[in-house]
Amino acid sequence: MNKVTLTIGGRDYIVACDAGEEAHLGKLGRMIEDKLDPQAGHSPHGEARGLLFAALLLADELCELRESATPRGDDEPGGLSRAALEALAERLEALADEFERHPPAQAS
Repeated sequence: MNKVTLTIGGRDYIVACDAGEEAHLGKLGRMIEDKLDPQAGHSPHGEARGLLFAALLLADELCELRESATPRGDDEPGGLSRAALEALAERLEALADEFERHPPAQAS
């Protein structure tokens, strides 16, 4: 288990992570830091309130991204309709047939 130090709101937090996840965790920490109000640490409610608002802003962004990226279908809330899935399956089968008839050239 590896550890990474995240500096958020002027404080260091040591977080355990799996090997290779350090850079990603650092990126997430910087995203939180970017959302913090610089005045939050000076408010009577302190750092916890600032972190709460940073988390809410990030959750809002995530929610908006998920809603804009997820096609809505007739059969599944938040998913593709049965007709869209069937059309996609037919298209994939047609592509597979085409590859079987005309395989890509092998790289030498």
